[in-house]
Order: sequence, then C-alpha cells, then structure tokens
Amino acid sequence: MNSSSPQSGVGKVYLVGAGPGDPGLITLRGRACLEMADVVLYDALANPQLLLLAPGAECLCVGKHGETPIWTQADINAKIVHLAQQGLTVVRLKGGDPAVFARTAEELEVLAAAAIPFEVVPGITAALAAASYVGIPITHRQHASAVAFVTGQQQSGGVPQHIDWEALARFPGTLVLYMGVTTADEWTKNLIAAGKLGATPAAIIRRCTWSDQSTLRCSLAEVAAHLHADRHVRPPVIVIVGEVAALGNDFDWFTARPLHGCSVLVTRAGGQASELVQTLQELGAEVFQQPVIDILPPDDFGSLDAAIEQIQSGRALGITFSSSNGVDGFCERLHYHARDSRALAGLCLAAVGPATAARLKTYGLRADVVPGPAHEFSAAGLLDSLPPALDGQVWIVTTTNRSRETLTRELQQRGAQVHEALCYETQHVNAIDPAIVSGLTSERIQYVTITSSLIAEACFELFADYRHFLRPLSLSDNTTRELSRLGWPAAAQATTHTTAALVDALVDLHRDFGNDQ
Repeated sequence: MNSSSPQSGVGKVYLVGAGPGDPGLITLRGRACLEMADVVLYDALANPQLLLLAPGAECLCVGKHGETPIWTQADINAKIVHLAQQGLTVVRLKGGDPAVFARTAEELEVLAAAAIPFEVVPGITAALAAASYVGIPITHRQHASAVAFVTGQQQSGGVPQHIDWEALARFPGTLVLYMGVTTADEWTKNLIAAGKLGATPAAIIRRCTWSDQSTLRCSLAEVAAHLHADRHVRPPVIVIVGEVAALGNDFDWFTARPLHGCSVLVTRAGGQASELVQTLQELGAEVFQQPVIDILPPDDFGSLDAAIEQIQSGRALGITFSSSNGVDGFCERLHYHARDSRALAGLCLAAVGPATAARLKTYGLRADVVPGPAHEFSAAGLLDSLPPALDGQVWIVTTTNRSRETLTRELQQRGAQVHEALCYETQHVNAIDPAIVSGLTSERIQYVTITSSLIAEACFELFADYRHFLRPLSLSDNTTRELSRLGWPAAAQATTHTTAALVDALVDLHRDFGNDQ
C-alpha cells in the first residue's frame, strides 16, 4: 500500500483537493491517493464520506468548529513531516482545491525543507462548482469576462494583508468571496466605500454541491445582514458579487431534484446496493452506506456438501434460492468441488425474487421459477409459485444460520423430501464507521433503508442511540411487521418488493415531510 520514495525510510505526502462537498466530484487521482494512504489528515470542509476510500488508513481530523480542537497550521506542518519521516504514505485532504485559500504553500515549504517528496492533486473549488450546481455563470459574454477570487479573512499570521478595494470595486467582472461570513460587515462596507454600487447583485451560496445546498439572492448592501451571526449561517459559504449573480434562476437543476435535501443511510454492502445508491443519488439524495450484517462462510460445510452430492447423484429435482448471498455461497462451493453450472442441468431453479434471479444469471444459470409482481418476494411468495403437490420429489433448500423454517416445512407438507444446505452465515455488525457516526451525531441523516426482517433487527441494535430521529423505510409487509414488533415503526413502505418502489415511497415521504416544514 505504501508508495514511499526511493530515499530510504521516507514516505510521500499527497496534498489532495477534496472538492466542494459532493464526494463524487473528487478526481480519479485523488481517489487513488486515498486508497493507498496510511494516514489521512483531513479538513472539516472535506466530506467525511471520502474517508471510506481509505479503508486501511488512520484518519485524523485537523479540526471542526464546535466538535474537535482546531489544529494550528504549525501543528499540521509538524505532523505531516513526522508521519512522512516514519516512511508512511500521507494524504493531506483539503476542501476544494489545494491552491485556493488552503495554505498549501506553507505545507509545501516545510516538506521541501525536510526533503520529503510530495504531489499536489487539484480539486474543484467552490466558485467553479457554483457555476454548475447553482446555475450562476461566473463568466458571461454580456456581463463578465473576468473573475477574481477574494478571501474574506484578511490576515496572515495576525498581520492584515493589503487589499486594494478600489481596484476590486472597479474590477470589470465577477467577485467571489471565500471565508467571508464573520467579516461580511467589513468587506461589504469596504467594497461599497471604494465605489462598488450597493445595488450590485449578490448570491450567498451555502454548502455548494452538498445535499442541503441553498442559495440566497440579494444585493451587495444586504449581504452582511443575511450573514449576521444571529442567523447562524455557518460555513462553507461563498458569496458571488456581480451582474451574473442575478442570472441562473432557470438553471438550478441541482435543488430541483425530488430528493434534494434528503440524506439516506443504505444498510447493505456496496455491491448489493449499487442500484439503490445510484438511483437515490440521481434523484438528489445524499447517500451514506453502512452494512449492518456481515456475511461469512459456514463454519461447517457438511449440509452444503451433502446437497451437492444429492445433485451429482441425480436424485435432486429442484433448488430454492432465497437471496443473492445464498446463490454466491452455493455456486462457490460447487466450484470448490470442481463443478460448474452444467452440474445443475435439468434441475428446477427457484429464486425468491428478480434480484436473486439476476445473481443466478451471473453464474450462467436461469431461474425457472420467480414470483411475479403480485407476490411479495419472500418464502411465502416463492411457495405460491411452486406446484401444490411435490410427492416424493427431492428439493434442496439453501439456508443461512438465521433462516426460518417456513419454506422447508411447507415443502415437506407438499410431499417433498427436503435437504437444507447452509450456504452462508450472518452476524450483526457491532461498530459504525466514523464517517457515518459524523452524519448521525449531527442528525444530518434522516432516513434508513430496511430491506429485511434481519436487517431491521440489526439496525435496531446498531443505531440505538439514533432511532429517535432516524425514519425507517421498509421494503415489505414482513419487514414492516418486524419494525412494529421492535417498537420502531416504518415511516414508509414500498408498494412492491423492489428497489424502484422503495425509492418511490421515499420520494412521496420526503415531499410530504418537506411540505410540513
């Protein structure tokens, strides 16, 4: 993992731009650096979800107002040098672009002085993101052919910097003010006193590209009142000043999406939830992922090996698969015995639903039985799709350590000889990822997806400290009943047992909830 320099014992430092907020906006190079990091030192303005790209790294926050101590720049410089001199690969993760008001030059100076190799990876700065995500073109052929980035914090080491306010007031283009919330009274008065018209259009953009992005349009003279401390407007905020700030009302595609302002916790692992995550993000939601169930191989493969022997002998007639994980466990064991899909020729393959059927397809297998849309994708739905009489037939039922006996019992009542095959085991996750903890403690996460009774039970335990504000989204009647039994009723339920229906339920709930605010 470590990409240390040829110089013996010395690591390398990557100064990476995290972008304005949306974790999808980090560059491919930035992602690669995080993946190979030993240590990540990250700014408060960097989205904590980016830390998930550095699963093997120690992650240190260099300060978040009101939550953790703020490191001085000298402390940051010393820590970077110390870590690199230990031979570690260090990522210094900075909000936006490292070259825009991020004090990168100071960090580069100490790295160069210590002969530590480094690389600077650009990121998207907030001013450029605003042009795309708010719809305000910071350049416009009729209004502005130049842009100036200005810091609202006019200090360097406690010594005020000289700002030529008259030059900025005459500037023939757009001004973008960074870090100007607490000093808004000062810089707006300076601009107006230097000749900038108080009526000049302005736009205050908070948390650009985040799911709760907001824009307030006003005049330059009104900016300070809107950013007054009593209004509790907290960073990250930029202010765009100039004629272009009056444009873009019809170009705001970002906040027009139906799930804008909505944060959702998806409780399945990345690959299993990729379709759901992508759909939610396309509709404007901020998506967090925290698997609540660990999937493990069986402690004892005896029942699975016996089932495969039944298939090889030609005695088995059919197999039921109740999950994608069951498909994986069964097929991987089949391959362990030097067999492939040809071993299942002639058997009836019954899948609990479309997702399980799709997983079979990845192994070159086609499900013969899949419950239709009118059925709930559960054991009951699968049973409704099988013949009522199975006299003497041998059926393999794939199971887990937590499977209920419904399927086995009913098949036996229909006359089948049932052989259960334990394909995998599950256990509850007992620790929440730090990036998820951040979203939960701030109550930024509003909803949590619950796609099975087992996940309902696991979520109930894992998120005990946060259930008072987390709203569960249920995929089925069985899941809703389990949530009710636990005393954590579902806020909404999908009309059918599909990802699309779950998303539709969330869109309706979020719209109604938003209208009540």
